[in-house]
Amino acid sequence: MPRLLALLLLLFAASVSAKEAAPAAADPALEKRVMALAEQLRCLVCQNQTLADSNAPLAEDLRNQVREKMRLGASDSEIVDYMVARYGDFVLYRPPFKLTTVLLWFGPLLLLAAGFVVLLRRILRRPPAQDPEMTVSERKRAAELLAGSEAERL
Repeated sequence: MPRLLALLLLLFAASVSAKEAAPAAADPALEKRVMALAEQLRCLVCQNQTLADSNAPLAEDLRNQVREKMRLGASDSEIVDYMVARYGDFVLYRPPFKLTTVLLWFGPLLLLAAGFVVLLRRILRRPPAQDPEMTVSERKRAAELLAGSEAERL
């Protein structure tokens, strides 16, 4: 009985998390165009995925907006311009190189250079290694060991 209950709970949990499949596109050419443009736009929620790759609800809404604008006859460049006007250059998966996006392009390089400078300064400021001071008993023991090894050689 407990096994049957556990099995039913597992089946119920699996069915709760399942989603409906996306409906097949009425116009495959339009859907192909939507996905091609969605590859050029960044998901604003995931930020490291394109709109085409993301399953976030916002990404789905943006894909639907792109699809609707294409149905109304908007060109790809008009749609991209609309998205940039609404969300900024960040929505582009490959933002253009201009004054407002310089940090996006060179930020990682600047962080790497700053880390290298900090590391170099720490290395150069470190005092030189000093021989450890030996106590009297350690000197005596070292002298005995050295005397013993010289006696063995002879």
